[in-house]
Amino acid sequence: MIDFKPNWRLVASGLLILSMAYASGLSARDGSEKTAASKRAAADQCVSAASWVMPGKGEAQLSDVMTAVKDKSVVLLGEMHTNPEHHRWQLQMLATLYAARPDMVIGFEMFPRRVQKVLDQWVAGELTESEFLAKSEWNLVWSTDANLYLPLFHFARMNRIPMRALNIDSSLRKAVAAKGFDGVPEKEREGVTRPAPPSSEYLEFLLPIYQQHDRPKRKQTKLSNKPNQYDPDFLRFVVNQQLWDRAMAQEIHAVLNNYDKRKKPLVVGVMGSGHILQGFGVPHQLNNLGVKAVGALLPWDTNRSCERLVAGYADAVFGLAPFTSVAGATSRQQLGIGFEFSKKTRGAHVLQVKKKSIAAVAGLQAGDVILEMAGRQLQSSDDVIATVKQQAPGTWLPLKILRKGMTIEVIAKFPPLGKK
Repeated sequence: MIDFKPNWRLVASGLLILSMAYASGLSARDGSEKTAASKRAAADQCVSAASWVMPGKGEAQLSDVMTAVKDKSVVLLGEMHTNPEHHRWQLQMLATLYAARPDMVIGFEMFPRRVQKVLDQWVAGELTESEFLAKSEWNLVWSTDANLYLPLFHFARMNRIPMRALNIDSSLRKAVAAKGFDGVPEKEREGVTRPAPPSSEYLEFLLPIYQQHDRPKRKQTKLSNKPNQYDPDFLRFVVNQQLWDRAMAQEIHAVLNNYDKRKKPLVVGVMGSGHILQGFGVPHQLNNLGVKAVGALLPWDTNRSCERLVAGYADAVFGLAPFTSVAGATSRQQLGIGFEFSKKTRGAHVLQVKKKSIAAVAGLQAGDVILEMAGRQLQSSDDVIATVKQQAPGTWLPLKILRKGMTIEVIAKFPPLGKK
């Protein structure tokens, strides 16, 4: 769920921020640095494009990587959600793993459990692409460009590989974020059990990420206004993140338990790298559930610092050159809000506004309800997403909003191409 995408799922969990935290810090290396690099400690090794590195061990071949994971019960493939190269690498790995272990199930973070039947229908060939995306509520639940993921979905469908929805409904995440795990009745937890306690290293990892969030206004104290590991709001943030990890781990565990013990499949989990790295997230919860044979493979952008590339980071990482879009192509427009659509009010209820975003500059605030966009009344969340996506660089988008009982109009100004 770390660049923010404008949807509540990502706002609530901080997942995209975690993905960015995973990606942060890698730097480029040219040929002149190779001699010096060879003298660095393992933590400072860099990863060349199209090559594998096993953290703590050094460079490796694909055959070495496959040997390391061939007997695992679970292999987790990480990603930064909006990076096309990461998804191309995932497709390559799915094909490679499938050739070695054809008895496979692919679990996806992108789908909540309630749409499992839709995934089954898709794999069975009963739905068109558009029907699949609509019935799985893709734009509402995930909202990242579906074209990034469709090759993975088609691979599963082509080979009739079962797809598993690993996630939970956003309402549960919101409830836990507001009330804590114990504050939510057991019957409303979608079967998610209490997460295994986080390690102190995980708390240290999450704290600076939490500090990047738009946190609730805090009262000044005599000690410090800077949050620490004992901050109640930070601990709620941790529980929310762990809820996500636990839910995905439980679904993977359930898949393994539902198969004949003599012939268990390989479960491949496709999810944000922040849920995988250093064994903090899903691997930690799987271990607590008794699933010990877990492999972790992550993409690694070659233009960033490799300070995090230490033993235990993952079984192996694969170097990817920085993604560059086609000349003249525009990236998907983003308004910069997290929202929920209400059919009752026929409006998009703004839950959070990303700092310095188009929405923030336009003056949108958490609590606003967007009623119209470009003079058209909204009928669904798809209307919001499609309208923003269609905005050309340099255009203005009129918005009619309801704020504290008053209807006002604001203008969202999309910057010209090449400007931020």
